Parts: sequence; structure tokens; C-alpha cells
Amino acid sequence: MDLTILYRGPLASCDYDCPYCPFAKRRDSREQLRADRAALERFTAWAAAQRDDRISVLFTPWGEGLVRSWYRRAMVELAGLPHIRRVAIQTNLSGRTRWLAEAGAAGRDKIALWCTYHPGQTPYERFLDRCGELASLGIRHSVGVVGLDDHLDEARRLRAALPEEVYLWVNAAEGHSYTDAEAGRWTEIDPLFPYSRHPHRSAGLPCRTGESVISVDGEGTVRRCHFVRAELGNLYDGSYRGALGPRACPLAVCDCHIGYVHLETLPLYDVFAGGVLERVPARPPRSVERAGPQLLGMPSPEFAERRPFGEL
Repeated sequence: MDLTILYRGPLASCDYDCPYCPFAKRRDSREQLRADRAALERFTAWAAAQRDDRISVLFTPWGEGLVRSWYRRAMVELAGLPHIRRVAIQTNLSGRTRWLAEAGAAGRDKIALWCTYHPGQTPYERFLDRCGELASLGIRHSVGVVGLDDHLDEARRLRAALPEEVYLWVNAAEGHSYTDAEAGRWTEIDPLFPYSRHPHRSAGLPCRTGESVISVDGEGTVRRCHFVRAELGNLYDGSYRGALGPRACPLAVCDCHIGYVHLETLPLYDVFAGGVLERVPARPPRSVERAGPQLLGMPSPEFAERRPFGEL
């Protein structure tokens, strides 16, 4: 089968202190780090053994994974396997990038990074230099910010400095509603921001999660996605496979990109064709915007409320 896996182990520690994140500057104990390492190595071994399937992996740790050697090693190992189509991770890009050279040219073609810039947590020039290093290594990547007022000038500065082919996304801030004028300013930076501005109605609508996309935790528990708690089985005993199939979303709304990107009622698999996991559009959004907003399949602003906390 073709299977996309969103993996989130117990790691919750982060080296940043973002005021909008409950995991800021959180420290895992040595025991917690050992447990996370063991869980990731178990998952990596399982993925390596699934040679009859075609697997794509997105690591979505609550904390920062790439400052831990076992995440870097897992990405290199998985990228070297013929049946692994893509291995991506969400990261604040605080760590060095030299480890990517170990993957070789073929491995680097499969590795991708979803990078978030957090103004005030890292020097702007350092972050921009890291983006340049990724480009020089040929690593597919997207870059983004949380759409807070204090971040607007830095986001504009970053958009102007990055090559046009590097997508700069903007996530709507949790608990924040945007006026049309505010949304317009963020849309000038990210033409796809309207997808993030409002939650998407999802109740009863078809979604690829639970069929070709699954969420896996450190224990191997399989769920359709990070936001639906119902279990489909366990990865390691294979019990999840019989539960895979088309199913409608049981939640009223979905307001996180790693969730709603898989809704079949949205055109995002076309917008991000070839780069769904790493949030890289098939074409630079600015060129799509010039071609006409109807090609973006922009959502209508049905919902103004936002959940208390979700994915940033």
C-alpha cells in the first residue's frame, strides 16, 4: 500500500521559549529522552522492514527533534531505503545542517524540512543562513511564521530575502481572529493564508486520514490523525491494517494544516502536489495568485472562532 505516517513520539522538550507555545523551554528528563529514543528506533526499524509498501513519514514532535541525534539518524537511515518515498520533519531549524550531507545525493532528494521561524528566539541572520544552507544542499523545505502582529515586519523581511521558489507560509495564531485588513496583510506574504485564517467545516466530509494517512504515537498506537482520539489498532502487531478504509471526519471543524490538508473537499493535494508533507506547493503561490484566485480553491470564511490550542 501507499501509506503516509504522521509520527509523534513522547519528546516534548524544546530549546525555544515562544510565548504562544505550552512546550516552550520544557525539559525532558534523561528517562524521558531514553524512552523517546527507543520509541523512535523501534518505529524506524518497523518502517525499514515494510519493503512491500511505499511509505512517507512526517515527524511532528511537540518539541524540537533535530537537536537530538536519533532524529537526525532516523531521517538519514529512512531516506536511504528504496521503499521510503519521503521523510520530513517540523523543525525550528535551531540545529546545524551539516548532518544532511551524510544522506548522500539520493537520500537528500527524499529528505524535506518544514521550518518555522520564531522571531525573538533566534537571530534573523542565523535563520536565513540556515535556509541558505538547505538550498545549497538541495534539501526541499518550506519556511513559515505564526501570524502575530509582532511578527509581521519580520515575515515581510524574510519573504523579501528568500528566493521566490521557497514558500513562506503563515499560520493563523491560535485564539486570534483576523479582520479583512489584517488578513490581507498576511495574504500579501502568503497567498495561501486564507486556508489557515478560518477553521474548515469537516463533520461528515471525506478525509484521507484513516485510509492512506495515519497518526502513530510512541507506543505504536494508530489513529486516523492527531486530532481524533479513536484508535485503529497498533502499528507493531499489524492490527491497524484491517481498520484502514474510507471514512468521514467525526469532528465539527479542522483548523490545523496537517489535518485539513488531507480533506478531500479541499484542493490542497493539487496545490501541494509532490510536497504535501513538507508544505511545499507544486508552483510558487505567487504565480498561482497571478493566474487567478479560483485556482487556489479558496475557502469561504464560514467560521471565525478558533480552538484554544492546536498545531503551530
